[in-house]
Amino acid sequence: MAKKKALIIGTGLGGMATALRLAHKGYEVEMVEKHHQPGGRLNQLKKDGFTFDVGPSFFSMSYEFKELFDYVGVPNPLGFNELNPLYSVYFAHRDKPYNIYKELDKLAKEFGDHEPNFEAKASKYLKAAKEIFHDTEYKVVKRNFNGLLDYGASLATVPLKHGPKLFRSMWSELGRHFDGQDTKVIFSLVAFFLGATPFDTPAVYSLLNYTELIHDGYWNVKGGMYKIVEAMVKLLTERGVKMTFNTEIVGVEANEFNVTAFIDQHGKRHTADLFVCNSDAAMFRGVILKRRKFNEHKLDGMDWTLAPFTIYLGVKGKLEGLHHHNYFLGSNFNEYADNIFKTSIAPEKPYYYVNVSSKSNPDCAPEGCENIFILCPVPDLRYKKTWEDTEQLANTIIQDLSERVGYDIAANTLTRTVYNPIDWRDKFNLYRGSGLGLAHGMNQVGGMRPANKDELFSNLYYVGASTIPGTGLPIVVISSRLATERILADHPIS
Repeated sequence: MAKKKALIIGTGLGGMATALRLAHKGYEVEMVEKHHQPGGRLNQLKKDGFTFDVGPSFFSMSYEFKELFDYVGVPNPLGFNELNPLYSVYFAHRDKPYNIYKELDKLAKEFGDHEPNFEAKASKYLKAAKEIFHDTEYKVVKRNFNGLLDYGASLATVPLKHGPKLFRSMWSELGRHFDGQDTKVIFSLVAFFLGATPFDTPAVYSLLNYTELIHDGYWNVKGGMYKIVEAMVKLLTERGVKMTFNTEIVGVEANEFNVTAFIDQHGKRHTADLFVCNSDAAMFRGVILKRRKFNEHKLDGMDWTLAPFTIYLGVKGKLEGLHHHNYFLGSNFNEYADNIFKTSIAPEKPYYYVNVSSKSNPDCAPEGCENIFILCPVPDLRYKKTWEDTEQLANTIIQDLSERVGYDIAANTLTRTVYNPIDWRDKFNLYRGSGLGLAHGMNQVGGMRPANKDELFSNLYYVGASTIPGTGLPIVVISSRLATERILADHPIS
């Protein structure tokens, strides 16, 4: 008897994790990918002897990777580096950075007189964040929903004490616990991991402070983040999963109830018994399936995460003052974060993140050199449509970083690559260049997010950042498990 065949569109982490689960369960699996190599945003750039992680540079909830490999019966093939300090934060008004440690007593010393009684304040704040995490983990995050009524019923089981946090911002919540501006800014940085500002992020996401400081911390992968992709590809190849690259799906064939084929840019039909979309779940419904609910006007009206502006630098010399993960901020955080992301003008004094992965993975750069990845969140292409000022913004950021670390980076640059939001849109099919897909306001989480099972076609499913449960590497691993549960129930191997 022939195996049931699954076609997966996109080779991001969610797509590969789903492919691995389905292959393990006995399905024949084929994958098609627009880019020239697998990984989606979890990609790699090799240039002039340097190796760069293109997108994600660290993650929390490392145990979700263990769950995935346990699911398919293999030991975890990845080596993890735990980060502590988690990151360093440089403010323009302060000579030295804050080093953010997991130990609250060490962190209290970093804040010193800036935040009196820090340990007591942080302990109270993190206790509440812990309760939110564990009270919602299996009721909102790690489960499928059969419509809004099912979602509402699940929400009704969440303790009422968390209700007010649905209606105030993360920034407002931080103001209830901390007094110092620097403290509130540092604790609010986790909102940017969701691709939003703390003024737009609901207070329930204070749970992310619990995950970073207490629950699991932050990790990266020995040898670079792309080792995740390489390990997944090896496992998929061993299980007979076929991958085809430089192949973009542009159309669909379907009858009343099922998809019969997807069509690529060359007119080739890709057939299967069931289909899984690892492209953006909202955009795919609008652009490929032509759903009225997801037309361009409706998509533009949704809340999307910030767009990435990224710089990849190979630099001669060692930057001793930088850790693996660093944030460089100005002194006008509230004004900057509240306004800059919905304008058509690039920032004159940008805020940005710097990752020097050669600090923990020396093979990423030639001897005596560093590889520097810079991410500056910027407006998506709804707000800033053109990027003729790409090189100007890159130069501004590099000059600012040089001044703040006391090293002439531009003069010592051996290789340089810049991706603006248009590049991100075109390389990885990101709607309007949005870096992490749909944002996570209360009207776009859980059962309010685009479902992982299609509304019309009984053999089409979705996995990844813009479906449930949301964005982030461990979260899309969870997404793969939820999508697989749907498929196993609807299309079991007989």
